[in-house]
Amino acid sequence: MSPRPAAVRVGGRVGPAVPAPPARVRALLADGVRTLRAAGLATARQDAEWLLAEELGVSRLDLYTDPPAVGAAAARRYAAALARRAAHEPLQHLLGWEEFRGLRFGVGPAVLIPRPETELLVEWALEFVPPGATVCDLGTGSGCVAAAIATARPDARVLAVELSAAARAVAARNLAAVDLIVANPPYIPTGALPALPAEVRAWEPRRALDGGSDGMAVSRRIIAGAPGVLAGGGALALEIGEGQAPPLAATMRARGFVDVTTRHDLAGVERYLAGAFGAASARGARAARARPAAVRRAEGG
Repeated sequence: MSPRPAAVRVGGRVGPAVPAPPARVRALLADGVRTLRAAGLATARQDAEWLLAEELGVSRLDLYTDPPAVGAAAARRYAAALARRAAHEPLQHLLGWEEFRGLRFGVGPAVLIPRPETELLVEWALEFVPPGATVCDLGTGSGCVAAAIATARPDARVLAVELSAAARAVAARNLAAVDLIVANPPYIPTGALPALPAEVRAWEPRRALDGGSDGMAVSRRIIAGAPGVLAGGGALALEIGEGQAPPLAATMRARGFVDVTTRHDLAGVERYLAGAFGAASARGARAARARPAAVRRAEGG
């Protein structure tokens, strides 16, 4: 993939003239264009429109045809985004996404931004894919190539391989986001294992029982890793040990889970813990990720 700076591709044709935006939006756009032009950005107007539209949760066209009210907090966030863009931080990092072959992918500093020339690579590569093929996207980055091939050829099995852990996390969000993770992890403290009944202690696998010194080591790892594969609003549900609900619920909230709740088992023990990752925001809904079912992620090491 080319290392050149990537430009957001918006597609579409030149349409009829649109009316001038209301004064508040017009003033913010003008300020943005001046700031970005002073920074030497050739796409100053386009970038200012993208940043303001993203902040307000509308399309660029809506800025001219149906603009919402702009509060003081939104104006401040827009100004902060302009400052970052003026420092030549990629627009895609500020928006959080880029489009590739009609699909939208989350991007960030851990991966290369998808570029138009790589779309041509996919187009050519598709000519080599026989029916029912297994395809490996080596160095998947954001996962855009794997997803594009899987979308074009749903009969193929596509493996997305990535060495970088940070890049794998991005690819996981783009390719393999799930709506629910459910787990019954080991949750018995190591020191309590000798007191278990002999039928359990001697015959059941220790790795399925031993939850570390406080019984919560595995649960904490699951809570820490779940946001990397959960879709926005996706849920995590755990079975936990007695007395573990308060600290693990606090851990979930600290990791961005909301609506964290518990339930009791038949003996009255607070045994189950669940929560949703983040709120289903309008912005998250607009930036819905492409997650072709045919894509399977294979982690490199």
